[in-house]
Amino acid sequence: MIILGISAFFHDSAAALLVDGQLVAAAEEERFSRRKHDNRFPVNAIRFCLESAGLGAGDLDHVVFYEKPRLKAERAVATILSEVPHSFGPFERFFTHGGARQAVGDQIRETVGIPASRVLFVEHHLSHAASSFFACPFDAAATLTIDGVGEWATTSIGEGQAAWDGTGENRLRLKETMHFPHSLGMLYSAFTEFLGFQVNEGEYKVMGLAAYGRPRYRAEIDRIARQYDDGSLWLDMRYFRYHRSVRNGFHPRLAELLGMPPCPPGVELDPAAEGAVGERARRYADVAASVQQFTEDAVVAMARRAVEVTGHRRLCMAGGVALNGVANYQVLRRAGVEELYIPPAPGDSGGALGAALYAHHVLLGQPRRFVMRHAYWGAQATPDAVTRALDRAGLAYTTQPDPAALAATVADMLADGLVIGWFQGRFEWGPRALGNRSILADPRGPGIKDLINKKVKFREPFRPFAPAMLHDRAAEYVTGDGTDQWPTRFMLMVMPLDERFAASAPAVDHFGTGRIQTVAPETNPLFHSVISELGQRTGLGCVLNTSFNLRGEPIVATPEEAISTFGRSELDALVMEDRVISRS
Repeated sequence: MIILGISAFFHDSAAALLVDGQLVAAAEEERFSRRKHDNRFPVNAIRFCLESAGLGAGDLDHVVFYEKPRLKAERAVATILSEVPHSFGPFERFFTHGGARQAVGDQIRETVGIPASRVLFVEHHLSHAASSFFACPFDAAATLTIDGVGEWATTSIGEGQAAWDGTGENRLRLKETMHFPHSLGMLYSAFTEFLGFQVNEGEYKVMGLAAYGRPRYRAEIDRIARQYDDGSLWLDMRYFRYHRSVRNGFHPRLAELLGMPPCPPGVELDPAAEGAVGERARRYADVAASVQQFTEDAVVAMARRAVEVTGHRRLCMAGGVALNGVANYQVLRRAGVEELYIPPAPGDSGGALGAALYAHHVLLGQPRRFVMRHAYWGAQATPDAVTRALDRAGLAYTTQPDPAALAATVADMLADGLVIGWFQGRFEWGPRALGNRSILADPRGPGIKDLINKKVKFREPFRPFAPAMLHDRAAEYVTGDGTDQWPTRFMLMVMPLDERFAASAPAVDHFGTGRIQTVAPETNPLFHSVISELGQRTGLGCVLNTSFNLRGEPIVATPEEAISTFGRSELDALVMEDRVISRS
């Protein structure tokens, strides 16, 4: 059974390919088009998936789309009509672009080349839930999906049951849903816009900025967003515009309520600065801290409700809000959850995989065989491709074919204070660089964080960096339980750091916390070896890990893109497969 899953037309379009229930390839369209958060039909990602498996369209049993366009159109039309005469923008957009989304079945048939009888559709929140549950190792679990909006649902609680041996029935059912316009994801996005960041791109910046502030505006947020004991949420829509406008998510009343104007887009916020600039930034940081605290409390309440409704203490989370690593850790601490699974791509791109998994296991009744233990499902460059790219660029390099010797060489460079572009194997599925398309540095350097933000990544000074830790040593570096939980493998949980470790690794310390990644030898042996070798030199089984890209660009996918990024930044060295390139 060969199934292709597709997501498109909102943000982060993607494709994923299953062969007999096993994931073979998965990638976001942005990695090929080089348009960040590309929402167009994923022609390039589809081509990659098929080519990586040596298949053509004629080999596909089914193509599955990650939502039901007709249901989404019903919600759009109902919202437009309910908001007349204030909804001209959504009305214009729907009748300009809605046709293409309604014709997605035709586009799949024409672009992929498959008959209509083989095209399937799965509801948006079922796709999200399936991307987590049918990729987890659990026999049964509760599911929790929290995002902006699917067709109608903005939050859903479900229950999954697995049949690994093929003798039982695979089930995944949504038991409770919360509907648009009341949405935790849209609330967070509205505040993302208020703080001057781009919606669907800057939410993680809000989470980083929040650490610099105090939740002084929590009472104001509680006036316009009400949480209930059953985990549900009500928003006072007088303070929001996302249901009426395609350009603005919040109403000017929000600024009046907070007693401050929205931050203009593009303004650099530096809460560590002195004088009026720093004071202004810290006020916005207080707003970020307030909405972040509200979000954590809401996610915990929703997770607690999922445990209550299903009776399961194992939880699978998905949806864009599941990228909020601080809230994820609070779920483990406060919601009665014993085991937590979040896939590396919990957002819309992951819906492509979820749609395929749901079709395979539920619609077609096929047994489970797959657990997503790593995120390395993208394209890989051959050594010859790396060599050709380096020769075309005129870059000198040395070759180190022995993996152990290569790891030792890289560890020496890191211990000497070099910042390295690291390009190995298949690129990652999801938004996090997990050791195959990364920028690496020694976390001990007190000035490394500022250097990378200013001269390598060219991004905001408040942005933190992740500590990638040896899995078997992570418990030494983190305070509290949870380093063995699945989200830590995918850099999806922010945890408190041990004080001694934080003092020893200031470059990855973010006010006593870190968005940790645990690295095991069985999932990424070369990256694990680099960290282990660095640990022998520094005493810390940890490396600073951030994505290999410049601000505003997707993570690099090809050798040419890695070389271009190397040339446009102040990286000290570049390592691609077994080739080592230094500036000196």
